[in-house]
Amino acid sequence: MDKGFSVFPFYTGYIRAEYENGAIVALHFMQDCKDFGTPTGLTEQVFREFQEYLEGCRQEFTFPILLRGTAFQEKVWEALLAIPYGEVRTYGQIAKEIGCPKGSRAVGMACNRNPLIIAVPCHRVVGTKGALTGYACGLPMKQDLLALERETISKGNL
Repeated sequence: MDKGFSVFPFYTGYIRAEYENGAIVALHFMQDCKDFGTPTGLTEQVFREFQEYLEGCRQEFTFPILLRGTAFQEKVWEALLAIPYGEVRTYGQIAKEIGCPKGSRAVGMACNRNPLIIAVPCHRVVGTKGALTGYACGLPMKQDLLALERETISKGNL
């Protein structure tokens, strides 16, 4: 089994990319780092695509991912992948979309357990009235990512 990780700088710290058998299985935000792992072609692709995203030149990630969670979590994460760049959905909208109309809290918990930050865009999920609620990497980062996407679209960069 091919398994490993690599860490790269991110604008507010670091992102750790974990891979198995040619697919990214986890992307974690970290404040500091002592072990940067070993870069591979796959993790270099992740790093390049994240940089392009931050520069407003990329709206979709093309590196292979492998979602691992409960059936419900995976259904939520698949729904998150369908949210267009620069748009938001509420937890309730996602719950209805996956056939669980009273499951907005469960959707929130699945978002909280999202192992692939940014690539599976849980930052695009907001509260009922558009309020920014919970984000594993902190609300300031969620706010920054949404602002980046809105700004990129308004400038017509994509």
